[in-house]
Amino acid sequence: MPSHDDLIDDAPEQAAPPPAKRTRASASAPTNASSRTSARDGRVIGQPGFVLHSYPYKETSLIIDMFTRDHGRVGVVAKGAKRPFSKLRGVLQTFQPLSVSWSGKSELRTLIDAEWVGGMLPLERTALLCGFYLNELLVKLLARDDRHPALFDHYVSTLNQLAHGEPAQIVLRKFERALLKETGVAADLSRSTVTRSQLTLEGMYVVDPERGAREASAGEVWPVVLGKTLLDMEREDYTDPATQAQSKQLMRFLLAHHLGGQPLNTRQILIDLMQL
Repeated sequence: MPSHDDLIDDAPEQAAPPPAKRTRASASAPTNASSRTSARDGRVIGQPGFVLHSYPYKETSLIIDMFTRDHGRVGVVAKGAKRPFSKLRGVLQTFQPLSVSWSGKSELRTLIDAEWVGGMLPLERTALLCGFYLNELLVKLLARDDRHPALFDHYVSTLNQLAHGEPAQIVLRKFERALLKETGVAADLSRSTVTRSQLTLEGMYVVDPERGAREASAGEVWPVVLGKTLLDMEREDYTDPATQAQSKQLMRFLLAHHLGGQPLNTRQILIDLMQL
């Protein structure tokens, strides 16, 4: 197993430049109009992105999981970011829209720059915990360097909805479903995989995580849900309380399957606090 040093492009830590002036953008998320990529050295300039997770590296640096619009989940090393006067120190925060630049072709690139873009409300209280849940899902379910621009836009929209107080149960269910669709593991919820016929509103079904919906039989160990719930989920209509309750149990089951037994720490906290 290679060490982090083996995965990082060989470049010395640089002294931090003076803090850059922050500018507030009018848009709710960074745009990719100025993003540029150099194939020669793997240099990417001005890419819209968010910090998903970070942890210390050596004495003054950080290793960061970024979610970017055009490059997907990317690992970068922010050299010197923990120094007291580093301009990156106050910028590399979760749920803040950034314009990021990096170089290198190894598994862990070297962060060149990160600028705060602004235009989004901060997450507070329960919404903040929901945001960490989204980030944990992305870290555990997205492969490195797989681009998902539609999912990136959905992530930005989800953060905005949470920040504006939209119902967390509905917002999270929509994002979970979008995540499974984008990663190619979302099964069809509108038709039976056995009969290929449209589901009925009153019918009782289970969802095979690898194939899709089928009629429930006696003694099922998987969650049994109404056909109406599955059709509502396909339409992203969660107004029915029964749909909310059944989709919660179903998505918990499907995510557990695709996570391969990996626990979701933030999910358990949310369950304890809100019964999501």
